[in-house]
Amino acid sequence: KCILQTRLQAGQGYGNTLNCVLTVYRNESVAGFFKGMSFPLASIAVYSSVVFGVFSNTQRLLSQLRHGDPARAPALADVALASMVAGFVSVGIGSPVDLVKIRLQMQTQPYIKANIKLQPTVPGFPVYRGPIHCFRTVLKKEGIAGMYRGAGAMLLRDVPGYCLYFIPYTFFCGWITPDGCISPNPSSIWLAGGVAGAISWGTATPMDVVKSRLQADGVYLNKYKGTLDCILQSYQNEGLKVIWWCN
Repeated sequence: KCILQTRLQAGQGYGNTLNCVLTVYRNESVAGFFKGMSFPLASIAVYSSVVFGVFSNTQRLLSQLRHGDPARAPALADVALASMVAGFVSVGIGSPVDLVKIRLQMQTQPYIKANIKLQPTVPGFPVYRGPIHCFRTVLKKEGIAGMYRGAGAMLLRDVPGYCLYFIPYTFFCGWITPDGCISPNPSSIWLAGGVAGAISWGTATPMDVVKSRLQADGVYLNKYKGTLDCILQSYQNEGLKVIWWCN
């Protein structure tokens, strides 16, 4: 996720995407747009291969258990169950990586709240020197639970999100593939992936906003008590528009 999306979802005072772009560039130069990305870039290959591998192997296992043939086309229920398993695994792997990225992206974002005493940590000044320092600091001060802050919201994002990605993807691949062909051609895969991605991300955005806010919370102070409290506070302060930030 880019820094613009994180700042719009969890930051304050930007108003719109263009203003966010200009503010980040003015205050942090071009390097500001790539803040917090080294850790995700270093782990994305492992993350993606594990999640898609879990999905594929779960499908094959379910086909083996149901029909005695792992190569048999999976039923809709099998695709849904495999998607849910992949969603759970993605949270286990991705939550700490996401937290480090968002903490690094948000650590120079001024936090507007009256009467807070945060010496020597002052909003607007870096708290973490880099991803490893961020990981060690969070682990030391907040423990394992701190590394998985926002995991509940991430589960509510990823489990339905993967279902709403893999089910449409499987359906569209089968629908677009010409009769007599064993597998879809590349253009069919790209089209099916694009449509499935749009459906999945459109429905996942509300909980992605909540996850970002929970994970950013704690850089300078803790504002939210949990997922439900974050949803209620966000709705009370900003209304329904908050759930579609940077959709």
